[in-house]
Amino acid sequence: MKPLSKLQNAIFMVGALLMLAGAVMGMMVRNVAPYLFAVGALAYVAIQVQQRYEGDNFTIHRLRRIMLLSDVLLILVAALMFADEGNPFGLDHLTWLQYVHNNWLVVLLIAAFIQLYTVFRIDSELQKEAKKR
Repeated sequence: MKPLSKLQNAIFMVGALLMLAGAVMGMMVRNVAPYLFAVGALAYVAIQVQQRYEGDNFTIHRLRRIMLLSDVLLILVAALMFADEGNPFGLDHLTWLQYVHNNWLVVLLIAAFIQLYTVFRIDSELQKEAKKR
């Protein structure tokens, strides 16, 4: 994997912190949280998409694709946080509560688990590849 530049690393970290702040505030301060999370998710995902792997290790390529799925889920979390603010789909109240209200938390947990798994596995595979050289 190519190392990130200082600017990319700063954007990546700020994006992660904004996502964290948005997720924590999503429980308390609902009017600001979706905006913080959305900006953070866009910054975080943009940097992850730019990071490339030029090697020919199939496992790392597969893990990168899985990580990109997690990035899509993070963007979906931001959209669900905005949808949680009201009832933009015109659903009856019970259906909205059942299928939309606070379900962004479930998607966030899935995305975080996938991110955690892929980061550790990619690091492990890169270390194995470095030992072979």
